[in-house]
Amino acid sequence: MKLIPLFLVISLLFGITACETNEKETSKTTSKVVETTQIEDTKSVDKATKILQETIKAHGGTLYDQANYQFEFRGKTFRFKNNGNEYRYELETTKGGTKTLDVLENGDFSRQVDNKEVTLSEKKKNSAIGSVNSVIYFATLPHKLKDAAVNKEFVAETTIKGQKYDVLKITFNEEGGGEDYDDEYHYWINQKTKKIDYLAYNYQVNDGGVRFRSAYNRRVVDGITFQDYINYKAEVATPLKDLPALYERGELKELSKIETQKVINLNNKS
Repeated sequence: MKLIPLFLVISLLFGITACETNEKETSKTTSKVVETTQIEDTKSVDKATKILQETIKAHGGTLYDQANYQFEFRGKTFRFKNNGNEYRYELETTKGGTKTLDVLENGDFSRQVDNKEVTLSEKKKNSAIGSVNSVIYFATLPHKLKDAAVNKEFVAETTIKGQKYDVLKITFNEEGGGEDYDDEYHYWINQKTKKIDYLAYNYQVNDGGVRFRSAYNRRVVDGITFQDYINYKAEVATPLKDLPALYERGELKELSKIETQKVINLNNKS
């Protein structure tokens, strides 16, 4: 039987002990990093939630819960009526004497042409839902950002044109987030007024794109804020956080104006 030298046994024991110690230390370090990251993420969400609550309050708050308004956008008439968690959105158009009414009520869609209900293909139905939903979504910001499918994150504080802003990142869950759930948004919240002065988003359809919007023509109609936007285009894949600097340098291309006109509070209409 071959004897193992004593110094070799001692070396092996020290080696095993050192490895175990290193593994434990690495495990502790990893745990601390994970724990720290989780704490930071929680703080970010909590701060974003607080800022968003203040923003919703500044734009109209609980008045949104029973809001019943009508407005025009690019020659079409839109209506939205909220009743707590329930809602009814309408898009009315008239062309060549033919009246079309699209209704999205608590997720259910229907279309009437000259007061007669018609059936659409799934593709046309989804397109029609997108048309009415997206316009009212933007017109009633930030009300819909409190939906359960919305993920909020505080990004940073920044300055645009000498004014200080809190920056929120918004993403969506696949369930309940709509067809474009994988889009990402940034909102720049004015620290003084608590209102949205700028927003930006990227989208993936049709080879993707990046948009930046600057608010103007802000007005309050019976307690709820409505505002229009100048819509700018940036190069595909431009990080949303870089857009304010490009905007200040005049390097964004203006595409269009997003204007809500003839806003009426139907609850007060006699």
